[in-house]
Amino acid sequence: MKTCQILGIPTQSGTSERGCIMGPTAFRIAGLPEILQNLGWEVTDVGDAVPAQPPAVSHPNPAVRNLDAIIAWTESVTRRAYEMASTCDLPIFLGGDHSMSAGTIPGVACRAQELGQPQFVLWLDAHTDLHTLHTTTSGNLHGTPVAYFTGQPGFEGFPVPAATVDPRNVCMMGIRSVDQAEKRHVAAIGMTVFDMRTIDEQGIVAPLNSFLDRVRHANGRLHVSLDVDFLDPEIAPAVGTTVAGGATFREAHLIMEILHDSGLVTSLDLAELNPFLDVRAKTARLMTDLAASLLGRRVLEHKTRTY
Repeated sequence: MKTCQILGIPTQSGTSERGCIMGPTAFRIAGLPEILQNLGWEVTDVGDAVPAQPPAVSHPNPAVRNLDAIIAWTESVTRRAYEMASTCDLPIFLGGDHSMSAGTIPGVACRAQELGQPQFVLWLDAHTDLHTLHTTTSGNLHGTPVAYFTGQPGFEGFPVPAATVDPRNVCMMGIRSVDQAEKRHVAAIGMTVFDMRTIDEQGIVAPLNSFLDRVRHANGRLHVSLDVDFLDPEIAPAVGTTVAGGATFREAHLIMEILHDSGLVTSLDLAELNPFLDVRAKTARLMTDLAASLLGRRVLEHKTRTY
């Protein structure tokens, strides 16, 4: 039986919108552990991460918010992610704002490095999250994890990542809100980006399969990071950074089913769920259903809900 460990990361320090701290609890209430068990996984809920001791730090960019807290979370989550990747088949990280990925991805990448395999990342998000401490204007550090885990400069005070991910091994899908500084950065470091126009023109199957073929050919390990705002806000309102024109219900489930069929996924983030902004828990349930599709459930096996 395949083993799965679930870790809550109740951080909202990376965003100015309160509520993400309740994300892990909402996933559990939506029944994620039980659903995965019913799919044949041996599931262990290892509780919630707690931050390390916050350092005394400052930064010349006056916009930067909660730097000490984000560093503390990054240190703690990196350690926990590495431990989980070393002791189970599939770690799942429940957020919490997307700054959590500054810890989860270096942690699992460290385990990949030990195994002699390259780490790949599929980033499902409306945003590239490629700012550094110097380029962010909002100061919200959930907009910085990709730059951090790909080893970009501009993170004074942060721990050196336990392991970094080659930017060429990162594929972004669903992107539709990118600052000018991030656009220049994407072009400079060679990251693969399939924005919503590409998906509208080509669909999701060909772009996704081209990336999965690269992972398979390299014998890589694949981390999937799914942000609520990847989805259209009409079906997933529970996020503080809604951007119109996101993935549809069926597109999102198709991605998850293709990922399951590939057999390549080795770890998963479910990020930016803010239950305070939800409508009758529909976003928590949808994100839970998407995780279930990734782990083997087909949409046609889904029971109709009565509201």
